[in-house]
Amino acid sequence: MVYYIVTLFPDLIPPHFSTGVYQRAQEQKLIEYRCVALRDFATDNRRTCDDEPYGPGRGMIISPEPLGRALDSVNATKRFTVYPTPAGQPLNSKLLQELSTHAEIVFICGRYEGIDQRIIDSYVDQEISIGNYVISSGELATLVIIDGISRLIPGVINVESLQEESFERNLLEYPHYTRPAVWRGQRVPDILLSGHHAKIQQWRLQQRQKKTLHVRKDMID
Repeated sequence: MVYYIVTLFPDLIPPHFSTGVYQRAQEQKLIEYRCVALRDFATDNRRTCDDEPYGPGRGMIISPEPLGRALDSVNATKRFTVYPTPAGQPLNSKLLQELSTHAEIVFICGRYEGIDQRIIDSYVDQEISIGNYVISSGELATLVIIDGISRLIPGVINVESLQEESFERNLLEYPHYTRPAVWRGQRVPDILLSGHHAKIQQWRLQQRQKKTLHVRKDMID
């Protein structure tokens, strides 16, 4: 998987890929990323990439001219292009699975009040929302999506770990415990100390159902 990330703030991106499983995934050639610095495609001395919107309203809009040139530099019309935005399709496990099937994805990191609609009409294949709220950084939203995709790429995460995660089979994950068996008077459930794998699996399924009914009944419905 190759990620092309078009951003006003390219320094925000490398730290995500420089630690843990994502660093190893790059070393194994499972994923790679390329930052496209939007200001490199501005034409004035101030490297301006935004302007005031037409019509009433405050805030600034990312201009189509530098953004269009940046997207052309990575052949975005020939690659699957995503724009993270609160106005997009809600992100979920199924959508991440679909995104993980692409070999290359271009991400447009929005800022301010967003990007010019003509960019969306000309380049964007999918608008995606990471939740019913607004944040100031399109880079953070992009990294959330990339993180979710990358974990589904074969070899990045252990397959067994993925099988019992939250949202698999429309259930949240069961609670986890580690040593010591007693911590501040709280004891690990006896079933987990029993060594009876079948009963442990049954307990975990019951805990997943209980948690989902309590926190996310909409998933059960």
